[in-house]
Amino acid sequence: MSAIRVAIIGANGRMGQQLCDVAQSSPSLTLVARVVAPGESGGIQLAQLDPHDVDVCVDFSHRGAVAEVAEWITRHRKPWVLGTTGLSAFDEQALAHAANQAPVFLSSNFSIGVALLADLCARAAKVLGTDADVEIVETHHHGKRDAPSGTALSLGHAVASARGQDLSNVRRDGRVGQVGERPQGEIGFHAVRLADIVGEHEVHFGWGSERLTLKHDARDRKVFAQGALKAGEWLVGQPAGRYGMADLLR
Repeated sequence: MSAIRVAIIGANGRMGQQLCDVAQSSPSLTLVARVVAPGESGGIQLAQLDPHDVDVCVDFSHRGAVAEVAEWITRHRKPWVLGTTGLSAFDEQALAHAANQAPVFLSSNFSIGVALLADLCARAAKVLGTDADVEIVETHHHGKRDAPSGTALSLGHAVASARGQDLSNVRRDGRVGQVGERPQGEIGFHAVRLADIVGEHEVHFGWGSERLTLKHDARDRKVFAQGALKAGEWLVGQPAGRYGMADLLR
């Protein structure tokens, strides 16, 4: 079986560099292109990427590039793994359009451990219901641009969905001043930015005289690169549509 040809979009970024390193060391992958932002060196521009040379694109570029990449994916119908977070409504529309033409794998976190954490949170939330207070605390390096993290929001969606809620109706980002008593069913989010921490996520459930805390700690960014490239290998050959970590685990 020939190696899968992968193009890394956002190759100069923190994750992009890690993806390139992992792809180059993998016997099942061939790194065929490093796609960089306009004005950057060390790679090619998206417009220069030959679709005939690519089996799958793995994209961790800035969200400002999402619409452009989505248009390229739509036009050439190439599998697309996207790890960029903080997407706007416009980005989501572009993503949905691309998924009508090509297989698109979207995740805010490609760690197997985080996928299991989301599953455990949903199970706990289903049992405890809205009687339990839920607070989600995420910690990342001081260079992270969005808050709360996409992973924290995914965990919040897992909890809310299991309790029959719409996260947008019960989400609370931090607390300042005289905020009053905590409403039943609220899901709180708190973002911490410290030094070079790769990623930590804690989900706290509190009810009555009991408390349950579920936590995942990523100590090396390599786990995300490995997961994203594994998703890329799996995505090749899948029909058009939108996929996520739950699909990969199944």
